[in-house]
Amino acid sequence: MFEFLLILGVAFLAFALRTSSRPWLRKIGALAILAASFMVGYFLSNGLIWVGALTAIAWFFIPWFEIFFRIRKLRLPLDKKIRHKAPPSRERFPDLPEVTEEVEEEGFEYVDDAGWEWNDTTQFFRLFYHPKSKTEVAVCLSEQGPVAFTYVSLSSRTRDGRILRTWNYPFSYTMELSPDLKMNRALTADSFSDLLTRHTDFLSQQQISSTELTEENTEEIHDQLQREIERQINYNLDRGIITLSGEGTFKYSWRGLFFLWRQFVKDMIKLS
Repeated sequence: MFEFLLILGVAFLAFALRTSSRPWLRKIGALAILAASFMVGYFLSNGLIWVGALTAIAWFFIPWFEIFFRIRKLRLPLDKKIRHKAPPSRERFPDLPEVTEEVEEEGFEYVDDAGWEWNDTTQFFRLFYHPKSKTEVAVCLSEQGPVAFTYVSLSSRTRDGRILRTWNYPFSYTMELSPDLKMNRALTADSFSDLLTRHTDFLSQQQISSTELTEENTEEIHDQLQREIERQINYNLDRGIITLSGEGTFKYSWRGLFFLWRQFVKDMIKLS
């Protein structure tokens, strides 16, 4: 009875901590969940520590259900045609007008609404450009079946072909980054102004001056995004993360599935 009450108490503590608005308390809550899981295995096995450890570690293998039963069967297009696209309804992207206003208040000029679709996956981008700072902004909505999330990215391109990007994309990357792409994640940015400041600081840290940045032709932004996606796909084909699956599609290889699992685990730790 004592063991049951102890597990129940730790579980309630974990739940209380997980509902906190403070990140460090939520992380302690995640550790409390692992502790409760350990105790379940430990007490049920009459004190075998390795069983308790396996019970706690089992949380990190839960992503394999998604990987094995859905992602393993997933087929994605090699040629993702980015075209002009009507903006989503306010129900699907309620923050779009407010974020648009924030971006335009910082002097960025609206370029276009664009995106691509494939089966139940939809990507929408509202594109902006700031000629003076040579910075491109994309306000994005990603929809994958019932799951949807939004993010904002700022990109600067150098004359030698490098891309420096700051964004608040909430998850780890689903492919390996090509060498010409340098990423700066800013998950804690609380406004577009804050995100812009972090991008400016990122350029300074990388010792990139405005003279090294290339001016973009806004009429070619679609093509530029298209080429970037193609480079990323080709790089991951070469790395063995993805493999051709016929009819103009690709799928994740077993190496790619293990790569995704590692990324899922990183998210579990970072977002806990």
